[in-house]
Amino acid sequence: MTLLSDDERRQVADAITAVERNTDAELVTVLAERADDYAYIPLLWAGLAALILPGALLFFTLALDARLLLLLQWGVFVALALLFRLPGVTTRLIPRPIRYWRAANLARRQFLEQNLHHTAGATGMLIFVSEAERYVEIIVDRGISEQVPDEQWQAIVEAFTARVRIGETLTGFTECIAACGEKLALAVPATHERNELPNHLVVLE
Repeated sequence: MTLLSDDERRQVADAITAVERNTDAELVTVLAERADDYAYIPLLWAGLAALILPGALLFFTLALDARLLLLLQWGVFVALALLFRLPGVTTRLIPRPIRYWRAANLARRQFLEQNLHHTAGATGMLIFVSEAERYVEIIVDRGISEQVPDEQWQAIVEAFTARVRIGETLTGFTECIAACGEKLALAVPATHERNELPNHLVVLE
């Protein structure tokens, strides 16, 4: 998985700068490679497979040497533990609710870590993406949520998620920022020039 290049990150920053000219909202974008390393998942699945193996072999065969069976069990555990550590494989072993829960937790931590809850007028907005989980979320502070119901962001999130699924993360970002900008310009129009938070894309690798 390849995160955005330096030039692509500049394009995201430029899109944020263009939007903030017309609104008092402060946009921050965060792109995470994954929400969690899920280190225990490969071991869990490999262990389960290794535990099931002896019973399956004994059921389908008349007899097996105990030492051979033990070696097979160890071999299966090691091989699967290594295989399941591949990022693309690991993600598929995790139920979607768990993946989304981890990604949502990271999004909320980033909202706080990027100081979006300390903006003047409580007009912070986070656009968060976790690529491995194919997860997109928009989180806004009360100064925006009081003007724009959360449901209005859902269509934008769904369109962005579709872009991430097909590997078009940059296009998803620029489209999402522009769509959010249209709503913010009406709900929280610019009253004076200011830029409280950096406009660059925050990348978590």
